[in-house]
Amino acid sequence: MSAVVGEHHDDHHHGPAKGLTRWIFTTNHKDIGSMYLWFSFIMFLIGGSMALVIRAELFEPGMQIVVPGFFNQMTTMHGLIMVFGAVMPAFVGLANWLVPMMVGAPDMALPRMNNWSFWILPFAFTLLLSSLFMEGGAPNFGWTFYAPLSTTYAPPSVTFFIFGVHMMGISSIMGAINVIATILNLRAPGMTLMKMPLFVWTWLITAFLLIAVMPVLAGVVTMMLMDIHFGTSFFSAAGGGDPVLFQHVFWFFGHPEVYIMILPAFGVASQIIPTFSRKKLFGYPSMVYATASIAVLSFIVWAHHMFAVGLPLAGELFFMYATMLIAVPTGVKVFNWVSTMFRGSLTFETPMLFAIAFVILFTIGGFSGLMLAIAPVDFQYHDTYFVVAHFHYVLVPGAIFSIFAAAYYWLPKWTGHMYDEALGKAHFWLSFIGLNMTFFPMHFVGLAGMPRRIPDYAMQFADFNRISSMGAFLFGVTQLLFLFIVLKCIRGGKQATAQVWEGAEGLEWTLPSPAPYHSFTEPPQVK
Repeated sequence: MSAVVGEHHDDHHHGPAKGLTRWIFTTNHKDIGSMYLWFSFIMFLIGGSMALVIRAELFEPGMQIVVPGFFNQMTTMHGLIMVFGAVMPAFVGLANWLVPMMVGAPDMALPRMNNWSFWILPFAFTLLLSSLFMEGGAPNFGWTFYAPLSTTYAPPSVTFFIFGVHMMGISSIMGAINVIATILNLRAPGMTLMKMPLFVWTWLITAFLLIAVMPVLAGVVTMMLMDIHFGTSFFSAAGGGDPVLFQHVFWFFGHPEVYIMILPAFGVASQIIPTFSRKKLFGYPSMVYATASIAVLSFIVWAHHMFAVGLPLAGELFFMYATMLIAVPTGVKVFNWVSTMFRGSLTFETPMLFAIAFVILFTIGGFSGLMLAIAPVDFQYHDTYFVVAHFHYVLVPGAIFSIFAAAYYWLPKWTGHMYDEALGKAHFWLSFIGLNMTFFPMHFVGLAGMPRRIPDYAMQFADFNRISSMGAFLFGVTQLLFLFIVLKCIRGGKQATAQVWEGAEGLEWTLPSPAPYHSFTEPPQVK
């Protein structure tokens, strides 16, 4: 092993490699983590600008800015880019940066595979975005790409979309294998599993979820490919297939996927809240067991996305109760975070503000999810803006706020400089107000019956939609402030001390990170 490592690095890394080559060939987990984070931020801005096209069109009733066909392309591309291009790569970037440091490893276990799993992504998403310029336009069937809409009536670009999804899936699986190999094989002596920081635990569990469900997604897009080009009828009733089969296979991937996007966020919150409460995390073992329970249960709730397709009554009941059950371990986690803060010496630096907003707003998303779990009532909510409000309350203050929290929390460690606290707080409050202005009114128009994915709407929904659109533009523009804060922090600022945040326990992540392999002339001796 050590010989191989040394031999590979001789060509590029005698002394620090310069310029572009350093980034293209790097096997350093920190470089790769940074590339993931920058890539995800670019995708966040692209996907966000697509959301702003949607909100601009919905600012008032009537058609004004885009044609319905392009509106549908925007809803589809926004969803796909945010899920697969922004949230997932950001968490993989955090895992790359932090997991080796938190377990005391010199690097990720499989550094060259790490490089490859990143470099697949820009090509996959270039492929996906290029579909906007193809004949017939980009995919226009929603991010869930239900067949037969996506197989029989889709634009030609759907084939490129399928190829892009395959590439993205390969990247995710390789990243997950790497995380598991690192955590199980490269922990520092004496670090048992139950001594690992919670962020490491949540990523270990997330990595197993990724390996379990990414092949399912690959399977369903392959079946689509066969239906489109090779005359099969997996999803076509005319040939003996079943469109509802598509939904079953898709959501068997899709439901664990939404937990893939939130479990690392739970890990981030579990690192940040104890630090700014100056207390150890309350109930560490229960947090680990709750995370594992959520992961297991996530596989048996998929058809709650399908209450309206005509499931048998026994199926509706099973999925209703299973979905309600998953609220229990989630509630345990919220209880533990609140108990950690209870009677702690709290301070409210930017990371803590994002973490507290995460706990409160994610809980709101959880409650609206519990409402959606009630099968007979879901017939009313299904495909309305209430559902849009629900999952955006889970994903924006859940996944995205926790990514912001992590960025502010670890930026001093990453760059050696403190970020600008006043600007950080401004970013938080503007984001917080913009987010709630955007998504809270959607609960009301949804309960009043406004359908989702429609470019026009009846007059009675106009006021709430105007508020939503104004909030969306506030939220969107505010993210440019975040870009400014990060660039300013990288370029300079107050020196960060060895112990950046004054915590009672010190911090788990102050484990020194050994220099990456390629900074040695002699390869490290692997015992």
